[in-house]
Amino acid sequence: MPELPEVETVMRGLAPVMEGRRILRADVRREGLRWPFPENLSTRLAGKRVERLRRRAKYILADLDSGESAIIHLGMSGRMLIGAGEPLKHDHIVLDMEGGTRIAFNDARRFGMFDLTATNALDSHRMLAGIGPEPLGNTFDAEYLAMRFVGRKTPVKSALLDQKVVAGLGNIYVCEALWRARIDPRLPVGDMRPDQVETLVPTIRDVLGEAIAAGGSSLKDYRQADGELGYFQHAFAVYGREGEPCKSEGCGGKIERIVQSGRSTFHCPRCQQQA
Repeated sequence: MPELPEVETVMRGLAPVMEGRRILRADVRREGLRWPFPENLSTRLAGKRVERLRRRAKYILADLDSGESAIIHLGMSGRMLIGAGEPLKHDHIVLDMEGGTRIAFNDARRFGMFDLTATNALDSHRMLAGIGPEPLGNTFDAEYLAMRFVGRKTPVKSALLDQKVVAGLGNIYVCEALWRARIDPRLPVGDMRPDQVETLVPTIRDVLGEAIAAGGSSLKDYRQADGELGYFQHAFAVYGREGEPCKSEGCGGKIERIVQSGRSTFHCPRCQQQA
């Protein structure tokens, strides 16, 4: 499933052909994906100008001049592709934009979503209500994270995947950030030292920034909006590298995989020892 860097990359790719332009035609080609599409979706989109395109957590938001906003989630295999030709089998929503660009929401597995809600009610939408701060925003800092961690026994890996703690982080980038910060993913957050929390916040920002610059990570279905692959997977230090040597100079350890909350966690037991 695309994480924050992939969704941010897709959003940035869409912005030049969507922001400030009208949706001339909206071809809605099925009744829904993971959930049914909102009623009269085609009519509510057609003729509307996209005032602003942005990202919240793992969602793309398109604010329309009608006072509504589209909420788009790519799910497991969803793609927003620019310059699409004749609709393909899995092109479920096709938008013809002012300026001549065609955009297709393609989703082979149909785990994505496309919804519409009042822009001034976005924060209370069932998919967005209660989501934590953006990890690249000013409200996400060591003081905030320490406050959320105090007294808790949850392993740090699991805590960082909790969207109510921090928005948009997923399995790949949490594994990579914890390795860079030399923090054991099994460490209970309530036992973390202040210096570990101080280190973790900028490390998360660095990993996400580098991943966005690389266009995200392409493992299975993910593509950028122009169809290109992301390239951050070539920089993975731990994710998917079970049994391979640790990339930390002089470490000599090997990457191990453990399971936490049903998810694979990759880490180096030498570099990331609990202290």
